[in-house]
Amino acid sequence: MDMLDRQIIAALRENGRATYAELGRTVGLSASSVHERVGKLEAAGVITGYHAVVDPRLVGLGVTALVGIQPTDTAADEEVAEALGELAEVESCYAVAGDEAFVVKVRVPTVDDLERTLGRLRRIPGVARTRTTVVLSTRFEGRPNNEGFETPADGGA
Repeated sequence: MDMLDRQIIAALRENGRATYAELGRTVGLSASSVHERVGKLEAAGVITGYHAVVDPRLVGLGVTALVGIQPTDTAADEEVAEALGELAEVESCYAVAGDEAFVVKVRVPTVDDLERTLGRLRRIPGVARTRTTVVLSTRFEGRPNNEGFETPADGGA
């Protein structure tokens, strides 16, 4: 992956709907060259997909919580992670260091739904305990960290 690939990635992280022509203007390549590079980045697994970013509150998911999952001593982490992945309410799952083995981000419509989801989490075989932090407001989320992905506009600085 060279600097042009990094610039293309940075531009896509800022605007995943950019056309190849727009990307080409940004990085100084033809649309066909950008198309070829993006295809290679996708094939290599660097670019894993494109998605719409939505406001969870406006689609009925007004409650967000971060839940630490402490497994039992005998629990197999992969089995617990697989069970967590089967819950539609679990948006993200992170393996972490510390008292918990996992932290999951849960989004649900109401506090009652959160209570039911926490009950389901606690019933997963291998889960010893959960610790829940309810999010009051989101200051920012999902912003691209383009550190090291210099773009022509900033001169690589």
